[in-house]
Amino acid sequence: MADFIMPVLGADMKAGELVSWLKQPGDAVQRGEVIAEVETDKAVIEIESMFTGTVENLLLQPGDKVPVGTVMATIQVEGEGPIVAPSAVPPTAESPQRVGRRRETGVPSAAGGRLRISPVAQQLAAEKGVDLSAITGSGPGGRIMERDVEEALTARVPQPPRPPPADRATRMRQSIAAAMSRSHGEIPHFHVQSVIDMSRAIEWLTVENSRRPVAKRMIYGVLLVKAAAVALRKVPELNAVWAEDHVEPKPSIHVGVAISLPGGGLISPAIHDTDLLSLADLMTQFRDLVQRARSGHLRASEISDPTVTVTSLGEQGAETVLGLINPPQVALVGFGRLTERPWVVEGRIEPRKVIHVTLAGDHRAVDGYRGSIYLAELERLLQEPEEL
Repeated sequence: MADFIMPVLGADMKAGELVSWLKQPGDAVQRGEVIAEVETDKAVIEIESMFTGTVENLLLQPGDKVPVGTVMATIQVEGEGPIVAPSAVPPTAESPQRVGRRRETGVPSAAGGRLRISPVAQQLAAEKGVDLSAITGSGPGGRIMERDVEEALTARVPQPPRPPPADRATRMRQSIAAAMSRSHGEIPHFHVQSVIDMSRAIEWLTVENSRRPVAKRMIYGVLLVKAAAVALRKVPELNAVWAEDHVEPKPSIHVGVAISLPGGGLISPAIHDTDLLSLADLMTQFRDLVQRARSGHLRASEISDPTVTVTSLGEQGAETVLGLINPPQVALVGFGRLTERPWVVEGRIEPRKVIHVTLAGDHRAVDGYRGSIYLAELERLLQEPEEL
């Protein structure tokens, strides 16, 4: 038996809210198949199974708040006996794994029947001395949820007026603020910059797109993302995360691409194995990722797996990006907008399309010399776009 655990879905995420189960007990599930939807401050995230097998038990209900590391369900792993795998995160006072493992229990009702109540709600009621028989449950089939007990507590004790709850846009800004404050306060940043002649890349892309149907054409940003990924092979220490007190290199390159969201805010989901994708496949995945990010249908692995972030200000942005690293990553690559500038070519001054690129690095993991080698490799790759 294996535990299906609430993953980390952001640098400063502590909990999410279970929106729905997409599998029920007895259903077969494949590794990588979506099994649940969880709402965070930024989006509704689809959580994939890490196992192939059969869903044994669902331990939480839609509407429950789920701390990171909580066991949400158990899965009978294909080919294994009924041995429970150890939880990835040990239970704490804030993590109700042990509570979640108990079967749903009942308490006597005023009518002499049994009330349906979630384990989390029952524990809270016991701690606060709440009479469950006086509560009307708001969950499926009248099930008493944690929120019902909280409302009963509020009604029992006079409370001062509360401000209205923050909407998602506000909560997203708060989440971004927390992550960037952590980045600024904890990471010793350095920045190295370069200006890259993009004329050769743009010319090649124009010719390549002329051979393609409109729906299959590529944007130059795909060249930037692919080159940024491949250049990491030259300086692999940039493809890593900071784990408490040491650098943890990552064997695969999963580039997180910064995507602006309707109503404001950013999210940086991963394109997996970015360096191994063809430009055409990368363009297809990029379009799909943008569409799902803006409609709120990202997967957990896309949020938790980025090993480096690439951000581009596009056609309307500033010329230079001095970004902050997304913890626990150790690098961020920022591209400004494409501009036309006078450029010296074989002793002649010509107008050229250029782009400013900045590498933000974590000095605990890498230094400016290695960062400069990375930028040089990035420039070399963009001069040979047909090889990408």
